[in-house]
Amino acid sequence: MKINHLTSAEENLMRLLWKFGSFYLKEVMEQHPEPKPHQNTVSTYLKILVEKGYLSTEKEGRIFRYQTIVPVEEYRKFLLTQLSDHFFSGSGKEIVSFMIDEQIVSEDELRDLNINFDTEQKKEPEFEYANEILNPKKDKKKSKDKKKKKKKE
Repeated sequence: MKINHLTSAEENLMRLLWKFGSFYLKEVMEQHPEPKPHQNTVSTYLKILVEKGYLSTEKEGRIFRYQTIVPVEEYRKFLLTQLSDHFFSGSGKEIVSFMIDEQIVSEDELRDLNINFDTEQKKEPEFEYANEILNPKKDKKKSKDKKKKKKKE
């Protein structure tokens, strides 16, 4: 699923829409915090969000029912990946270091996470063709050995 960038206004509206999941324009207008935008403005934003692939519509009589398509978790992942790639060379270590330096997160908070990393080594693939794909150097050695044997014969 390709995720497109949102403007600040679109993102603010999406935060409200993610809480609904499925909704009508009327519900958005009722729940929108003050100062409430004009209904035409919200309707335009909903149309843009449909075009960007964040919402889908289903016509029910004369009105549309909207449904969020992109989950908030996917959008968070997209934003964090973009941030990481553009400002931290794709390094999670650099992000965490920056967050500690800027006092966004403390070392104690990191310790409180009790992150358990699986230190078990992954098992070798059971299928021979998987070994050939994953370990091509081993196969080259075998083929060289076979060629040497043929030459000796």
